[in-house]
Amino acid sequence: MKVLISGGGTGGHLFPAMAIAEKLMEHDPDTAILFVGAKGKIEMERVPKAGYNIKGLWISGIDRNLKSPKNLLFPFKLLTSLVKSFWIVLRFRPDIGIGVGGFASGPALFMARLLGTPILIQEQNSFPGITNKLLGKRADKVCVSYDGMQRFFGQAAIVRTGNPVRKVLQSPFLDRAAAASYFGLDPNKQIVFVFGGSLGARSVNKSLMQSVDYFKAKPDIQLIWQTGKVSFAACSQSELAKLENVQVRQFIDRMEMAYALSDVVVGRAGALTISELCLQQKASILVPLPSAAEDHQTKNAMALVEKNAAVLVKDKDLEEGLVPAIEELLTNKKMRDSLIRNIASLGQKDATAKIVEEINDLLR
Repeated sequence: MKVLISGGGTGGHLFPAMAIAEKLMEHDPDTAILFVGAKGKIEMERVPKAGYNIKGLWISGIDRNLKSPKNLLFPFKLLTSLVKSFWIVLRFRPDIGIGVGGFASGPALFMARLLGTPILIQEQNSFPGITNKLLGKRADKVCVSYDGMQRFFGQAAIVRTGNPVRKVLQSPFLDRAAAASYFGLDPNKQIVFVFGGSLGARSVNKSLMQSVDYFKAKPDIQLIWQTGKVSFAACSQSELAKLENVQVRQFIDRMEMAYALSDVVVGRAGALTISELCLQQKASILVPLPSAAEDHQTKNAMALVEKNAAVLVKDKDLEEGLVPAIEELLTNKKMRDSLIRNIASLGQKDATAKIVEEINDLLR
């Protein structure tokens, strides 16, 4: 079987794609998989590291500021990407095309469908991006995680599967000592893990830098701080980064180890993050991205908060609210245990397997 998988731009799109690829190879080791991504984006580095081939397109999204000079290039990028995608599909001849969101999936999946290849879309969020909205009209199947997605994709093609999570993150990593050694931390001390996805979360990073006095006064509390690419230079030079109980990383390859060490996790409320936190069974503080389409990250977070499965701190309240929320969870074991118990009940381990079933069903 030949499978073309396209999309990326952020970890939220890329890692579900890699989870699907992993499951396909587990199901049939002879499967040939080709990724198509956007040049300069995370997938161009991470996909080859995982052992898969990838082709890059010269494509990017439209700037929200419609007067931006960057938008003048968009028609040329789109035309170039469509032509390149045509030749990629023609040469690879996939049996199926899979789109996970991100602008690279637009030209690749459009051309796959045009050349007669069945396509399946995997949508992680409760409010799809523009690429998946457009592709969904042509898709043979759309795998979703939330109810009410008919308003975007119609009823016939939709299958509720949940979000695919890489196998290594489907169960908690149990060797805390090995994880501590990997990060150079003391496994007997409490650990806070703060991350903002592959691109980082600027407001979270800024608030954390202002919390230097808290971590300086609490040497028995350790911090794993994933800053993302954009903020890494500033964060790594901050006073907080110089403390012995703080480990700063631009990106974390071994997320299972970071989760394993975490007594408290602080992160955005993207759909993939939510899925991972449920499977990893972590006491979590969620900070929804306020600019997310239709404020869907707040909706994601509230689905957990209403079940007493996470704590919400709004982005605008970070400066006053982040440290107190961390302190409360670290000192209140009863509350922490309750959050862990409740979030664990929401995990969907079989999402990736369901999607592979839908792929095989479509091919049959």
